[in-house]
Amino acid sequence: MDELRFGDFVVVRRHGSVTELVLDRPKAMNAVSTDMARALTAACADLTADPATRVVVLTSTHPKAFCVGADLKERNSFTDQDLLRQRPVTRAAYTAVLDLPVPTLAAVHGFALGGGFEIALSCDLIVADPTAVVGLPEVSVGVIPGGGGTQLLPRRIGAARAAELIFTARRVPAVEAHALGLVDVLAEEGEDREQALALAARIAANSPVGLRAAKRALRLGHGLDLRAGLEVEDAAWRSVAFSGDRAEGVAAFNEKRTPDWPGE
Repeated sequence: MDELRFGDFVVVRRHGSVTELVLDRPKAMNAVSTDMARALTAACADLTADPATRVVVLTSTHPKAFCVGADLKERNSFTDQDLLRQRPVTRAAYTAVLDLPVPTLAAVHGFALGGGFEIALSCDLIVADPTAVVGLPEVSVGVIPGGGGTQLLPRRIGAARAAELIFTARRVPAVEAHALGLVDVLAEEGEDREQALALAARIAANSPVGLRAAKRALRLGHGLDLRAGLEVEDAAWRSVAFSGDRAEGVAAFNEKRTPDWPGE
């Protein structure tokens, strides 16, 4: 297993074509400080440029938390100017996760609150165990979700349900979160990471060219009217139709063998 550290708080572990992006600030329950945000952005830039990475799984080293959101202890000493200077740094970190070009999964246990839940929402799929507690409590401390929550949550569960959760700032336990569609897979307790990695491996067995194009079509087409969405889909199809992966996939199907994807 190949491992690379970004700053003090983010670790990248490569498991073949699946890459694990690990939040590693356990003393602060992975609260997102300025330094951690910079490390997350740098790690995502590295993964974006890595052609060997087909799927990314975000995990946590803390036994009772995925990420509790912004580092409010750090912000307690901030002036208004400090907060303004930090804003593009933290925003870049959430955007970096959202913009990863390959399928992404979050493995969630314990608390995933505020910015921590927004990191998970920036992923394509969320796997959670029964200890997970998710929510966007920002209005309870005088701000609003600022890592994409007001836009990502309604896209998952609809505008009215998202409004109720954001306006009440309530925390949602795992079983209810699964029922509402806040998380996609409910794993056995303590198995969120393993199940997310197993699902990632299944995804990674498919064409890397196809996976990237499918993600692009899903992301760009969401929210468009049907005709516009179909144009996005057609452009994505054209980008892969004459690829080496398409030729290999058809050949492998006809020869009844496992594809050896060129990734072109």
